[in-house]
Amino acid sequence: MTTQAGTVSLKAVGSDGAGLRRIARYGVLVLYLLFLLIPIYWLVNMSFKPNVEILNQLTLLPVNPTLQNYANILTDPTWYMGYVHSLIYVVLNTVISVTVALPAAYAFSRYSFIGDKHLFFWLLTNRMAPPAVFALPFFQLYSSIGLFDTHIAVALAHCLFNIPLAVWILEGFMRGVPKEIDETAYIDGYSWGRFFVRIFMPLIASGIGVAAFFCFMFSWVDLLLSRTLTSVNVKTIGVAMTRTSSATGLDYGTLAAAGVLTIIPGALVIWFVRNYIAKGFALGRV
Repeated sequence: MTTQAGTVSLKAVGSDGAGLRRIARYGVLVLYLLFLLIPIYWLVNMSFKPNVEILNQLTLLPVNPTLQNYANILTDPTWYMGYVHSLIYVVLNTVISVTVALPAAYAFSRYSFIGDKHLFFWLLTNRMAPPAVFALPFFQLYSSIGLFDTHIAVALAHCLFNIPLAVWILEGFMRGVPKEIDETAYIDGYSWGRFFVRIFMPLIASGIGVAAFFCFMFSWVDLLLSRTLTSVNVKTIGVAMTRTSSATGLDYGTLAAAGVLTIIPGALVIWFVRNYIAKGFALGRV
């Protein structure tokens, strides 16, 4: 009888300990999320403040809230067209990167050839290189062939970094598809193009979504190349943000509002591809 009572008490203590550990883990996770959200909250908070309040007071909420910072952006063609131009070259880059990466990743996942591993590693080294290394060569190249200050110039420059990333992600998904599917499709009379579009691509839809997401985000957040390769005709958001600096100092409120509006496209993309991203973490090379 004593033994049974002791066993029951030990089980109760064990269950209480497991519950405390679970609460502690959730508490640490909540604190970590709050820590990550502090910069975003502070950015949103600043976007509703006038510059005088930003420079002279430290407040958790705006004392004199204003929408003038957003009005400055939405009523100035240089500002809102900066977002339009940026979206154009980002979408161009995403389409080009994923289109080029799909057949390349298929070749790496299905065939073995001399130097395949070395070529695959070389592609990844392009992604590791800092964009500043290529800024001057791209500037001189595009200036000589007449592509400077165009959307396609920035889109092609970002391909140097995004195509290797897309190939690496897609190759992991494709390697998980059995090769017997390819052979069965060929026996059934499918051409390679028809098989790839109608059968193979739906099987790796999650990988395509993940690759497109990362290409979009890396191209969207880049400032150096977009600022270097555009000037007058294509004023990107990077060019527009430099207008907040003047002889009187920085326009912190407008700059904060621009930062909030810059977050929105990325948040929308995450919302639409969130299921693909979850599958990517579980199945692919993410």
